[in-house]
Amino acid sequence: MARHSLSSKSPFRTATLWLIWGWLLIFALLPNILVIAVSFLTRDSSAFVSLPVSIDSYVRMIDPLYFEVFVHSLWMAGITTIICLLLGYPFAWLVSKAQVRWQPLLMMLLILPFWTNSLVRTYALKLLFANNGLINKSLLAVGIIDAPIDILYTQGAVIAGLTYLLFPFMVLPLYAVFTDLRTDMLLASQDLGASKTQTFWHVVLPLTTPGVISGILLVLLPAMGMFYVADILGGSRNLLVGNIIKNQFLDARDWPFGAAASVLLTVAMAVLLLAYRASSRRIGKTDFNEVA
Repeated sequence: MARHSLSSKSPFRTATLWLIWGWLLIFALLPNILVIAVSFLTRDSSAFVSLPVSIDSYVRMIDPLYFEVFVHSLWMAGITTIICLLLGYPFAWLVSKAQVRWQPLLMMLLILPFWTNSLVRTYALKLLFANNGLINKSLLAVGIIDAPIDILYTQGAVIAGLTYLLFPFMVLPLYAVFTDLRTDMLLASQDLGASKTQTFWHVVLPLTTPGVISGILLVLLPAMGMFYVADILGGSRNLLVGNIIKNQFLDARDWPFGAAASVLLTVAMAVLLLAYRASSRRIGKTDFNEVA
C-alpha cells in the first residue's frame, strides 16, 4: 500500500519539479542571460542593439558623470541599510523575546503596510514631506519653526522613503535568526564569566551574522534600484542606479548601457550571496537554499 501511494505521487512530483524548473528557466535564467548578452552589444538607433560585440558600455560606467551617480546611489543605499540595521536589529531582538502568542501579531503589524502598493505609500510620504504637508504644518502649529522646512526633493527625503519601504526586509531575516538563537549558548557564556557586552560581541553577533547579511542583501540592492522613490521624493539631483537603468531603456534607448548597469547590480548581489554563504558555513549552517 505504501509503495502504491508513493508511485501515485511520483507523476505529480515530477510535473511540479518540471514546472518549477521551467518557470525559473524562462522567467529567471533566460532574461538574465539576455541582459548580459545585450550589455556586450552595440547601441543601434533603429534596432536598439546590434553587432559588433563591445565592452564600451562597461567602460562608460567609469565616466565621471555616471560614476558620480553610482557613488551617490551607493551612498544613499548604504545610509538606508545602516539605519534599517540599527533600528531593525534591536526591533527583531525585542520581538523574538516577546511572548510567543504576541509574536505573530507583532510581525503582522510589521508587514501590514505591504497590503498597500509601495508607489501609493511613496506618494503619501510626499504629502507628509511637502512644504504645506503634515510635518511642516505640525511644526509651525507648535511654534518649533517659523517657516516651512525644505524636506521634499532632498537626499534626506529619499533616504527616509527608502528606509520606510525597506525596513521590514531587514527585520524579517533578523527575526528568523533570533528565534533560532540557542539560549543555552548565552547561558554558557554567562557561566564562563562573560559580561553582557562580551556575550553580545562574541556569541550573539557571530551567530546572527547570516541574518545581518541577509538583511543587507534585501535592503542595499533594492535601495539602489527603486527609481520611483528618487523620482517622487528626490527630484533630479538625487538619482539612484535604477533611474539610470530606467532612463537608458526608456528615454535614451541605450539598451547596452542600461543592461551593463543591471549586470553591475547582479554582480553585487552575487558578492553578497557569497558573503552570506561564507558566514553560514562559519557557524555550521549548511542550508543555503534559504536567504534567511
